[in-house]
Amino acid sequence: MLFSLSENGNNREVKCYLESDNWIVQNLNNALETWNSKLSEIWQLLTQSPETFKGGDIWSVMLTIHDALKGIGYGLLVLFFAISVVKTCSSYLDVKKPEHAVKLFIRFALAKGAVGYGLELMMALFSVIQGMVSTIMQNSGFGGDSDVIELPAEMVEKIESVGLLDSIPLWIVTLLGSLFITVLSFIMILTVYGRMFKLYMYTAIAPIPIATFAGEPTQNIGKNFVRSYAGVCMEGAIIALACIIFSLFASSPPVVDPDAAAVTMVWSYIGELIFNMLVLVGAVKMSDRVVREMMGL
Repeated sequence: MLFSLSENGNNREVKCYLESDNWIVQNLNNALETWNSKLSEIWQLLTQSPETFKGGDIWSVMLTIHDALKGIGYGLLVLFFAISVVKTCSSYLDVKKPEHAVKLFIRFALAKGAVGYGLELMMALFSVIQGMVSTIMQNSGFGGDSDVIELPAEMVEKIESVGLLDSIPLWIVTLLGSLFITVLSFIMILTVYGRMFKLYMYTAIAPIPIATFAGEPTQNIGKNFVRSYAGVCMEGAIIALACIIFSLFASSPPVVDPDAAAVTMVWSYIGELIFNMLVLVGAVKMSDRVVREMMGL
């Protein structure tokens, strides 16, 4: 038996894992350990800000790029504003009208403020949605090391009692199952890392699309940028919900028939487990699509 101590706030939990010298059991345990570690890493990523991710080094570079693009953004702002004046005003007399002049001035001032303080506005939006994600995770009662998948004890005993010749089909089933579980683990975590990368990209390039708010003909570009950024932030909430639903599935592990043959038992267990994992990976991969369908972002 292998014991491990984990801390969750002020509470300490002692967890017990079955340790076996059997290669088949070890292979399955290694695959499940990879899945559990990636699922735990997802919980951490969902509650982490881009400012603190990887020590904040990436964020510092993105801020440098963002500040450098501000100058270009201001130049484009003037250009888009001039295009808007030309297209919306039929003559110079229209510009001299007080109501029209005030409207143009307000648009220009708001667009300039958006370019200058766009990063602060984006981080405020991110903080609001991140608070929503944290609330979902805290009230779910799941997360971290509490959501581990372990092999049933009766299945471990059945595998260890199998002879050499009968274990050959088990090796094949175990190799295939472990490969599937490991691949699904990396596909899932890559999707979550991809969301973080997209947040960095939006932060770095923000001054350019935000500058389009200066012109009425080009303002749709800025609106699409804001909607798309909000959608990327909301993906965190969808991913968190998908992980919570999977955790509820995992809390009721696949039923194992103790009277079945070892190969049948392992095949049935791995098949149902991989199906549940596929559902989670599919939900995580489609989080952007779910956000678009739900909110039109």
